[in-house]
Amino acid sequence: MKKTSKPIVFFGSGPVAAESLALLAKDFTIEAVITKPRAHHHLGTVPVLELAESLKLPIHTVGNKRDLDALFSRNSITSRLGVLIDFGIIVSQQVIDYFPLGIINSHFSILPEWRGPDPISFAILSGQKKTGVSLMFLVAAMDEGPLLGYKEQTIDATTTTPELTKRLITLSHSLLLSHLPILMAGQHEGSPQTITGKEVSYSRKLTKEDGEIDWNKPAEIIEREIRAFIEWPKSHTKFGDLDVIVTHAHVVTESGTPGRSTVINKLPVVYCGQDALAIDQLKPAGKKEMTGQSFLAGYRNKIIN
Repeated sequence: MKKTSKPIVFFGSGPVAAESLALLAKDFTIEAVITKPRAHHHLGTVPVLELAESLKLPIHTVGNKRDLDALFSRNSITSRLGVLIDFGIIVSQQVIDYFPLGIINSHFSILPEWRGPDPISFAILSGQKKTGVSLMFLVAAMDEGPLLGYKEQTIDATTTTPELTKRLITLSHSLLLSHLPILMAGQHEGSPQTITGKEVSYSRKLTKEDGEIDWNKPAEIIEREIRAFIEWPKSHTKFGDLDVIVTHAHVVTESGTPGRSTVINKLPVVYCGQDALAIDQLKPAGKKEMTGQSFLAGYRNKIIN
């Protein structure tokens, strides 16, 4: 595809935004990148900021809604269209109205399913077989804008949040490639979210407490949590006095007191509220990730007392 001559403004801050921007910059002229600034004393990476600098794109940093409003009150941007992915700042109606063609938000679910900040994790947690990406016109209400289009993505029984995220970034870009040129030509109108046939549901930001494994839950639910939380907040528990993070596990048809551990087929197994969980891989505190068998070789006494 030849790069479009009509410019767009990109709004984004997180890792998903950075990967999306890298793809967009190959096919679209980016007039400006609007992102969060590097926080004071922040030692980690700032993905969008660093990528935009490497691509030599114009950058505006804003820390909150007020900063964003002030930026657009200066009337320094000429693009007629904005694209927003993984931004993390509320966008006011004033800023939305600045763009004659609107701001397009790529949201990683089939709306109105999983509105809110973490649709990918909640798609895995819910056990659904499909999710997808929706392109919508940004409105002041959270994730309620008219749809430009959507595409579905299957979720198999072993998919983790990072794996699904990568697939959805690729799917998002294919949708943007299809719909943005049509929108720039003024030939696109949105449709109600009801056309997808999905029920309204909401995701939320995960907390560290979400990662604490509750062995009273069914093993099937805990296994989903392990896949959904593998990057954050990580699924953690204790074997005796040893803190561990569980990274891969599978359900086995065994019953026992929830939270009690044993060894079955050379793997650590923990009984749950329903069935049990065999732990394939885990990371003891201060150690590298290891298989369940390797863990038993060094820590069997933590499983069988």
